[in-house]
Amino acid sequence: MIQLKNKKALTLLRIAALIVTLTSIYIFAPWQFALYYFYPLPANVQAQTQEAIEQGIDGIIVYIHKQGQQPEYFANGWHNRKHKIPAYPNALFKIGSIRKLYDAAALTKLAAIGRIDIDKTLADYLPSLIGRIENADKITLRMMVKHKSGIPNYTDTDNFDWSITYPDPTR
Repeated sequence: MIQLKNKKALTLLRIAALIVTLTSIYIFAPWQFALYYFYPLPANVQAQTQEAIEQGIDGIIVYIHKQGQQPEYFANGWHNRKHKIPAYPNALFKIGSIRKLYDAAALTKLAAIGRIDIDKTLADYLPSLIGRIENADKITLRMMVKHKSGIPNYTDTDNFDWSITYPDPTR
């Protein structure tokens, strides 16, 4: 009798756990994002930029350069929504910290093929920075990619102006 009760209790616990698990998955899982992978891809890059705008991005620029071909630019949305300036291929955007990932990946690839040495200094690669950036002769590329160079964020300075726009060369 005692074993029979334990088996029933174990079965009831398993059923309860299954119900709780399935309910949690149904209620808390981000289904809209999971199902997104089943949607067809946009037909071309311009359609993808439009889709990004529809998902809430203010502006987007895509640069594609295939070996042996002229570069292609795709722009959509706003460069400056407030002033109604549309995005254009050479517009500057605040992209925040995501650029750091690309910089680190590019640096790693160049170091892996022996094109650069991450333990050389900024002055070794860019001698014109001597006197313009303090300690350029001591700051290594490794320090830069680890964000331990001591160079302040120039976009936080009072005289940095994000509102500067550059002419659109395609117009």
